[in-house]
Amino acid sequence: MPREQLGICAEGNLHSVYLMFNANDGVEDQLRPCLANVAQYIYELSDQYADSAFNGFVAIGANYWDTIFDGQRPAQLRPFPAMNEGNRDAPAIEYDLFMHIRCDRYDILHLVANEISQMFEGLVELIEEERGFRFMDSRDLTGFVDGTENPKGRSRQEVALVADEDISFKGGSYVHVQKYAHNLSKWNRLPQKKQEDIIGRTKQDDIEYASEDKPLTSHIKRVNLKDADGKSMEILRQSMPFGSLREQGLMFISTCHNPTHFEEMLRSMIYGDGHGNHDHLMQFTKALTGSSFFAPSLDFLAQFAND
Repeated sequence: MPREQLGICAEGNLHSVYLMFNANDGVEDQLRPCLANVAQYIYELSDQYADSAFNGFVAIGANYWDTIFDGQRPAQLRPFPAMNEGNRDAPAIEYDLFMHIRCDRYDILHLVANEISQMFEGLVELIEEERGFRFMDSRDLTGFVDGTENPKGRSRQEVALVADEDISFKGGSYVHVQKYAHNLSKWNRLPQKKQEDIIGRTKQDDIEYASEDKPLTSHIKRVNLKDADGKSMEILRQSMPFGSLREQGLMFISTCHNPTHFEEMLRSMIYGDGHGNHDHLMQFTKALTGSSFFAPSLDFLAQFAND
């Protein structure tokens, strides 16, 4: 197996920094080795800062991939699927590069983010920066535990990483990022039982409703999907809350060995099941961005290190 970027399947952290860059024109020949160096640097820091569980990954935007890696393309890489229905909106805002770094020490993240920015100097423009944090016992700002459904142990790799189906990109991952701003004042006015019905699990104890008790409009019902063979369509969520008093919500991050699982979940949330049952959580949160990336293996990037 090629060496994957460790942040793709890493366990949760206390802090995160998300950097979205757009590349300057005509810098591809310099940017390719720079990306390889940044990815290797992040990989090496995971040893240096192992006590703080440092990890991260570098991902390349679906719309920028062919510009920088002419000729080799992940088989299923495609732009973010913008969707809109009623008052539910999932816009597409694409970026060229995504740097995702996480750690249990905020100061190390701040230091590394600055160093990465300097490594890219003159090649890219920083368009979006967000900083995430663990909230209570890994809860979303709505008060509900986030990522309960995440695969555990070795199955994290099976869900998140491309395998033999696309041998050139084995060890890579399809990454989707959405920045959700929550309307917490509206949400917090709801009685707890109403909140629980919208999510599909209890708030304090994080116990999933029995299948027959789950409203068809609950978030869990809308995202727990099965494929044509009856297999669960899983993703590995690497989401974290973000924000200030002015704007707060969730940086939703999906990693998967294909883009289809995420796309079908989003479709189910926005458009529903064909019988009018869409995700009622969308009445309390708004997607501000939607971006599609691919995070290749370290070995794929390393071949460009000496370009």
